[in-house]
Amino acid sequence: MKRKHTRNIKRVVLFACLGFMSILFLMPMILTISSSFMTDREITYHYYAMLNPGSNKENVSDAISLPLIPQSATMHQYRETITDSTFLKRFWNSVILVVPITIIQIIISLFAAYGFARFKGKIKRIVFFFFVILMLMPNQVMLVPNYLIGQSIGIDGSRWMVILPGIFSVFPIYLLTRTIKRIPHSYFEAAKLDGAGELQVFRYVVIPLCKSMIVSVLLLVFIDYWNMVEQPLLFLEPEQQPLSLFLSKTGNQHLGQTFAAAVLYMIPPLLLFLFGRKDLSKGISYAGTKE
Repeated sequence: MKRKHTRNIKRVVLFACLGFMSILFLMPMILTISSSFMTDREITYHYYAMLNPGSNKENVSDAISLPLIPQSATMHQYRETITDSTFLKRFWNSVILVVPITIIQIIISLFAAYGFARFKGKIKRIVFFFFVILMLMPNQVMLVPNYLIGQSIGIDGSRWMVILPGIFSVFPIYLLTRTIKRIPHSYFEAAKLDGAGELQVFRYVVIPLCKSMIVSVLLLVFIDYWNMVEQPLLFLEPEQQPLSLFLSKTGNQHLGQTFAAAVLYMIPPLLLFLFGRKDLSKGISYAGTKE
């Protein structure tokens, strides 16, 4: 009885710690959503000390306060944002860049992972080893080589400077290869005995069994490129740049619009996460198990 009581206390303490950490993790998002419904005057009052350190004016707070409920809620900044031609253009620029990168990268990664997992050979092991080495390199290291290659083939200044390097990513290939390797060999033998070719095995055996990992990779790739900054900042003209660069250019003069744009910016990845959260959990837990 005493042991059970001790176990219950430990469980309550653990849940309390996890709940507190979850609140801390979600607090920036909660504050962003709350501030997006405030007027510019109210935002300035609460955040003035942070935006203007060392200054002191009347009608502003002399300390940073972080209210969760607006004093006078308004949707004006949302109307301003969604009718702003610059915001809309940047949003569609993001879609034009991220959607092709995500879809084509998944297709290429599936075929490459199938080859690495199914076929054996010394050359395959060497190539896969270099793939892992490339995966460990930070993305910033590849910016200059990507620019030089793009300039040499004549695509500098176009969206292909971001799309082409994006569709050939190593990390999804690595995750999908690990997943396909865990499929029992008897499944492939049974499909072969039924007369299935390699494409049929790939379509009817590999893809259904890797569904959770495919969804996980899709979510991770989409979020990664939805938030990209360095590539479009260096390779694209201002009118081609995505939404990820919009927030940094709104400035302190339109704080309400900045918060509203940040909330709208979060919606696509949040929706994808809500639709694929179960597959994401399965895929991540499956990737973390030993082979």
